[in-house]
Amino acid sequence: MIARLVDGPQSSRPSSKDSRRTGLRASRAGALPGGLTPLDPPGLTAATPILASVAVLADPLRLVVGDKAAKRLGTLDLYTVGDLLSHYPRRYQQRGELTDLASLRDGDHVTVLAEVASVSSRPMRNRRGSIFEAVVTDGQGKLTLTFFGRGSQDWREKQLRPGMRGLFAGQVSSFRGKRQLTHPDFEELGVGSTSARAAEYASELIPVYPASSQLASWRISDAVRIALDVLDVPDDPLPASVRKAHELSGYADALRGIHRPVDMADVRRSVLRLKWDEAFALQVLLAQRRRAAADYAATPRPPVEGGLLAQFDKALPFELTVGQQLAGATIADELASSHPMQRLLQGEVGSGKTIIAVRAMLQVVDAAGQAVLLAPTEVLAQQHYRSIGGLLGPLGMAGQLGGAEDATRITLLTGSQGAAVRRQALLEAASGAAGIVIGTHALLEDKVQFADLGLVVIDEQHRFGVEQRDALRDRAGEGRPHVLVMTATPIPRTVAMTVFGDLDMCTLTELPAGRSPIATHVVPVAERPHYLARTWERIKEEVAAGRQAYVVCPRIGADAELDEDQEPAEPAGQQDAAPTSVLQLAEQLAGGELAGLRLGVLHGRLPVDEKDKVMLAFAEGRVQVLVTTTVVEVGVDVPNATVMVIMNAERFGVSQLHQLRGRVGRGRHEGLCLLVTDVPAGEPARERLDAVADTLDGFALSRIDLRQRREGDVLGTAQAGRKSSLKLLGLLEDEDLIGQARDAAIDLVNADPALAGYPGLAAAIDTLLAGDRADFLAKA
Repeated sequence: MIARLVDGPQSSRPSSKDSRRTGLRASRAGALPGGLTPLDPPGLTAATPILASVAVLADPLRLVVGDKAAKRLGTLDLYTVGDLLSHYPRRYQQRGELTDLASLRDGDHVTVLAEVASVSSRPMRNRRGSIFEAVVTDGQGKLTLTFFGRGSQDWREKQLRPGMRGLFAGQVSSFRGKRQLTHPDFEELGVGSTSARAAEYASELIPVYPASSQLASWRISDAVRIALDVLDVPDDPLPASVRKAHELSGYADALRGIHRPVDMADVRRSVLRLKWDEAFALQVLLAQRRRAAADYAATPRPPVEGGLLAQFDKALPFELTVGQQLAGATIADELASSHPMQRLLQGEVGSGKTIIAVRAMLQVVDAAGQAVLLAPTEVLAQQHYRSIGGLLGPLGMAGQLGGAEDATRITLLTGSQGAAVRRQALLEAASGAAGIVIGTHALLEDKVQFADLGLVVIDEQHRFGVEQRDALRDRAGEGRPHVLVMTATPIPRTVAMTVFGDLDMCTLTELPAGRSPIATHVVPVAERPHYLARTWERIKEEVAAGRQAYVVCPRIGADAELDEDQEPAEPAGQQDAAPTSVLQLAEQLAGGELAGLRLGVLHGRLPVDEKDKVMLAFAEGRVQVLVTTTVVEVGVDVPNATVMVIMNAERFGVSQLHQLRGRVGRGRHEGLCLLVTDVPAGEPARERLDAVADTLDGFALSRIDLRQRREGDVLGTAQAGRKSSLKLLGLLEDEDLIGQARDAAIDLVNADPALAGYPGLAAAIDTLLAGDRADFLAKA
């Protein structure tokens, strides 16, 4: 019978057969399930002496499995008993039904009940080592058990001796006409053994671990077995009240259930419990942070009657949407608080987030504070500088001809500014002359100081790490500044933090009056090459009607580097064809498909003044088609642009595509976004493009992004696609569990903020905060 590969883990019920996963099997020395044939002698086996009689999760592995084995485990970043026991199986393999020797077929995973008839050992012919063979029989047929080793295998004769009756499991193969099992798993059956035990053995699950070329799964399994045999968990990290309320097993039992399960129900029960551990520890941590935030001080910045904000509102040529009014009122109340605001403002592309940010900044300036707007690129910083200056008009022209009497000053600070301009910008920020400072990463440098920093606005949060935001927080003097994060499409990390309830969130769902819908279509050039020609015709039609277009490429030139602002959607190895470049395509279009139109080129390597000239020419209509990289991804506002063509669209992430298409449809004409790709239908990359074309809902797209690229590390600086600290918990499929854990964590922290009555939970959180994570959490 062919063994079944059982995908695991998911959650289960308690088993009464714990003895099957807690007892040692001395006969398993050197056993390799699944027919593996390494030449190394047994490393971690039942014969290996246990170095510690009792071990706790924090103990170094060398105290339990020895220095040599611990060194090997270290190649997988497993250093403590806790590390090892949280290295969960990725699936489970069953040995297969009990099979008689006469019915064996090559390739089958089988378990046979037989008796050893003879044994022999001989040296290998062409390499060092020996081959040990045992012939077993069930009275009907014969089967050879073959073991390879680098040294003498005399010790095997003590285990597999003639007359020994046992169970043997592995994958059937043939060699020189003889059926064999190579490195089978086996268990000796005593005199009183029954056929029931044989059937039980055949049905047991074999854990298959994430392994490496240096460390096989079976060696990890043996190390886990040794650790479980000496494990002591004096204090369960999950409070008894939570376990009882949700019918969860004990921690030690869950570890044994996931590593040495009786059946898949045992696995499911254990995984449910361990998911709760991940969710609850994080929720307790976040609840403690929220409680501690109440102890931080921030300078209140209440609205001022007749101030800049009131004048700005009075001069607005349009009415705010209901969503903008509600979000603005919430933010205004929090700015007036003596505790720092921590708010995420999520709005669809073009939903009017910038207006809300400007109003918040003016409220802070009215209250004698300064506001900083941190943008991810110089193009966007320049765009914000111009657009906010245009919105404020005389209210932002302090010290200039035509400025209002009580005007503030807007200052731009970027890394490419000349020495004199930069010196002046630093002076205006430090002296307080500038009420609003707009900039890029240059604002994070130590030399940048502020007179009274009251608000930090971060546009497109995913471009800035927690440590970078903290660099600005340190400039606030006494107390902490208020923080407003804006993002149109939350990337996985933002989704994760929001799902965990760490950020207060406002969502803008309405588009302001005058905004037009955006139609998105996939252009499948591999299946329908003529569609690409129609794409260029579509641009010419829009330009003929007096409108403008973007053409976005993933690469700047013919070299191998992608644009510095691009977030690759897939590993490079999955994308074979060279992507389209700005410089090559612009030359091609100017001499061919779009000949006669006025084309401009924009990318991140242009000098800043050249970028400004190109953007200004496009904004004023002197450039009809802008061939560009993703430097236009966020914040660029040209209402007359109605078409965007994205070349090699499969090379961009879901969030990035959503942001890019938000550059069109910003005026009274409908927007059109065309996603050009040669990826065939049915491929994951194509499905991602279809999803973008099917919806304009940014939060829905962020969930697609999360499913696809996995959660970022919710406690570290890793972004999506990198190793996650969540091993079992899924932020989408386990949302209900997370919500329950959050409620339970809030109740517990309110009752016992220091966790004095929960030493096991406190220890688990200390482990979670190990190393640099503690600094991260304090700064988050």
